[in-house]
Amino acid sequence: MKSLIRPARLAPGARVAVVSPSGPVPEERLEAGLDLLRGWDLDPVVAPHVLDRHAEFNYLAGADADRAADFQAAWCDPEVAAVFCARGGYGAQRMVDLLDWDAIRSAGPKVFLGFSDITALHEAFATRAGLVTLHGPMVAAVDFLKNARTQEHLRATLFEPETVRTLTSVTGGALVPGRARGVTLGGCVSLLAADRGTPHARASARGGLLLIEDIGEEAYRLDRILTQLLRAGWLDSVAGIALGSWVDCGPYESLRAVFADRLGGLGVPVVEHFGFGHCEGALTIPFGVGAELDSDEGTLTLDEPALA
Repeated sequence: MKSLIRPARLAPGARVAVVSPSGPVPEERLEAGLDLLRGWDLDPVVAPHVLDRHAEFNYLAGADADRAADFQAAWCDPEVAAVFCARGGYGAQRMVDLLDWDAIRSAGPKVFLGFSDITALHEAFATRAGLVTLHGPMVAAVDFLKNARTQEHLRATLFEPETVRTLTSVTGGALVPGRARGVTLGGCVSLLAADRGTPHARASARGGLLLIEDIGEEAYRLDRILTQLLRAGWLDSVAGIALGSWVDCGPYESLRAVFADRLGGLGVPVVEHFGFGHCEGALTIPFGVGAELDSDEGTLTLDEPALA
């Protein structure tokens, strides 16, 4: 696994497009997030269908074609330096294949930010465009609006990425001790499993530092997801694993037993409670960069800043 192309860091005054590839967005939270971005001297522009609701499926932010058109237009606008997702939910898988990936590649590298259901787009950018992306808080997400640590880590990653080359979890500890080097990838583990068998899916996590988390998945479902990835050979020769947040997934001791059983036999370092994903104070994690994971210290040290 090779490192991917890093987009340029943001500068004051940069135009940032806000899109909704997945679920519907509460307007009041969107407005609060836009105000935060303006406070960072960014120029956020909202895509036309961000506040749409699908006529039949209330879990979608409008029609698939409209969500894809918003994304395409934002990415291909030469005045836009970054594309931020408003929220996750569900729906990115439905629109990812409607995007013109030749045009996206031609538009050049830009900052892309999101997490949760946006995992489907992180994987697409890695495999179809070869770009580093940021797994981090979204514009209308409660943690971004309320948590100063989340805000500051994202702001530093966007504007001063050299200051956050070592990511440290205050709660992290070793499930399996050791150090490992590789290229970062990951996101919601259920979305990674759902990507298996699709035409442009990543063949495996070989040589990667896999950072996974999820929400609302009980222990037996996480067992099923990890077992699927194991049976598919997708975790063969993974270099190391970091476990993030598991909100609404049940008692952690039950989850920990599953992780130890399913991942402990891989013979690679595994760090738990690493502090990214759906938790409070979530770190922004770049995907597609070389790094070293130290499970004993609970650190991820990037070989170079997340953004150029």
